[in-house]
Amino acid sequence: MTPSAEVPLPHPTPAATAHPRADQPAAFLLGPPATPHGAGFSALDRATRKQDAPFAAIDLAALRVNTAELVRRARGKPIRLASKSVRCRALIRALLGEPGYRGVLAFTLPEALWLAEEIDDVVVGYPTADRAAIRKLAADELLASRVTIMIDSVQQLDLAAAEIAGAAGKGKAAEPVRVCLDLDASLELLGDRVHLGPRRSPVRQPAQAAALARAIMARPQFRLVGLMSYEGQIAGVGDNAPGPPLRRAQIRLMQRVSATELRKRRAAVVAAVRSVAPLEFVNGGGTGSIEATASEDAITEVAAGSGLYGPALFDTYQGFQPLPAAFFALSVVRRPAPDIVTVLGGGWVASGPAGRDRLPSPAWPAGLELTRLEGAGEVQTPLRGPGAALLRAGDRVWFRHAKAGELCERVGELHLVDGEHIAATVPTYRGEGRAFL
Repeated sequence: MTPSAEVPLPHPTPAATAHPRADQPAAFLLGPPATPHGAGFSALDRATRKQDAPFAAIDLAALRVNTAELVRRARGKPIRLASKSVRCRALIRALLGEPGYRGVLAFTLPEALWLAEEIDDVVVGYPTADRAAIRKLAADELLASRVTIMIDSVQQLDLAAAEIAGAAGKGKAAEPVRVCLDLDASLELLGDRVHLGPRRSPVRQPAQAAALARAIMARPQFRLVGLMSYEGQIAGVGDNAPGPPLRRAQIRLMQRVSATELRKRRAAVVAAVRSVAPLEFVNGGGTGSIEATASEDAITEVAAGSGLYGPALFDTYQGFQPLPAAFFALSVVRRPAPDIVTVLGGGWVASGPAGRDRLPSPAWPAGLELTRLEGAGEVQTPLRGPGAALLRAGDRVWFRHAKAGELCERVGELHLVDGEHIAATVPTYRGEGRAFL
């Protein structure tokens, strides 16, 4: 990542809470990895005492530790930053200034075009059907040199090609569009009767990948530059979740079998595609599988993002534990019973299969839990437990979201807390008026 020429910011004073300008690197938001962590929720609470809930905060000390830990786990392979898990341009900018991070993995083409105004390497991690965005990409030489779209079928090529032709028909030659081929990384057993992992690309085998690569190369509107695969059944499934020991053993066995199968198949696919076209990058993995993915010779970079914020779902991984770094605070507004308090709001539920593990978790004060009858409500959330005894109307309860970047869809800004003061307050995507999904 090469940001536009900028003057570095000075380290902020404790009172500095203004939004950094969009053209500033905000490199001061991160510091040496050795910055100690452990001030805890009481420090977060004191630092944000003037803020009215609901609001979200990032513990910069924890973020620094997680930033360095992901790099260590990547074993020298560069990390492509998954913007879906961050959703804050100031933090994306700061993280890309850290050693070991290079480029962005975006989640929509409009988001990628926006980020590419200042970031020179943005890969869209999912196929697009946004016709206007494709036309904009093809008509702009700078954007076309910075943004790579995802393809896993000839149908997607046809859709994009039609819009690229439309862009060229407006009097200016369309730029060749950079393309990445998406390989399905899920585990299939008994032929294809058992499918374990995300339902993503239809491309699984070397011959399929080579055929699609040839179809891409046969069209001058496109330039094949990369290959990506995401092993969600490894990177996105905790192997140490509460429950029966047999279930944990089954997950670990599945992940070992899947990693072994994928290592061999991915290498063969990469070789087959490279026989058709040179590749600038081969991307794989996620926060939960960095070590295994980075150890593959075929992989040139890994993707990660969730491990920076350390959301609650990552508490269930045996091999690593990111520090919780992202939180939100809600106000106590009722005391319906001596052992129950009610906070305003709280229904910030994560995507994925519906279940209690997708609900936010009360983190501080200790001794609070959601009730089974009401869970996390849109307007109010009752909390039961011994921690309720000392809480009064106006007090705050701190929560962790189950996932990472989805928290930013609920708030317009993040308070970046360093020790016992707010180092900066920066806008989320939502705070900049952007809603991509």
